[in-house]
Amino acid sequence: MLTGVRHIGAGLFSALAELGSARMAPPRDARDSAHRLAGALGAIARAHDLHVEVRGDVPRGTALIVANHVSYLDPIAIVPTCPALPIAKGEVMGWPIVGSIGQALGVTFVRRRDPMARARVLRHIHDLLADGVPVLNFPEGTTTDGTRVRAFHRGTFGIAQRLGIPVVPLAVQYRDPALAWCNAATFLPHYLRTAGRSRVEVSLAFCPAMPPRTGEAPEDMAARARNTIQKTLDRMRWSHAGTSTRLPTARPDSVLPFARAS
Repeated sequence: MLTGVRHIGAGLFSALAELGSARMAPPRDARDSAHRLAGALGAIARAHDLHVEVRGDVPRGTALIVANHVSYLDPIAIVPTCPALPIAKGEVMGWPIVGSIGQALGVTFVRRRDPMARARVLRHIHDLLADGVPVLNFPEGTTTDGTRVRAFHRGTFGIAQRLGIPVVPLAVQYRDPALAWCNAATFLPHYLRTAGRSRVEVSLAFCPAMPPRTGEAPEDMAARARNTIQKTLDRMRWSHAGTSTRLPTARPDSVLPFARAS
């Protein structure tokens, strides 16, 4: 009970502080937005005692990062590790505080049932990648229980191919499967249970970058990325690596305890 109150209070304070900062000093450009968002989500991660285990090489250049989607915690774990501008469902834009932070710091919101809105989002993603800004996408389009990866939507893969941008598959796995937010679970009860935990552990496995192949259809590239993530999830095991207080690096098998990051 006390742990939950502490996490919620610290998280709310961090979120309001970041929102105020973003409104007083808006980001200079999209690249600045990505790094500002990484700082904001890192503060929220620390407030909730989120510990992230990183495996593989973290991309540092322009890339389309595609991940399986398990929880609203996913971008909070990923973006501080690998600054990028995420794509989120349009409903998140209406969430208190979270939606305002996302709008202020460059999150791309997509209304999935509006074809014109989807087309505008794809043009925006094209412009971001063309300008050298990494983009984070969850191409399943919904969350799952974290064991099976659904088919990926093809749209962003076509953009990466046209621009010659590498796609980096990313497998996301939580130590406790109960952290998955899926099957129409209501947000608030789930969040309150999550905030009551003394520690939340998530593993991020960055797979080798996939350069576009000449003549490959976007849906085939999407399937290739999806299969890579599924195979990675099937063989992932939690390591017993020592705890580190350093910020994210490209070193594999490191543990990033945002709760104590300096």
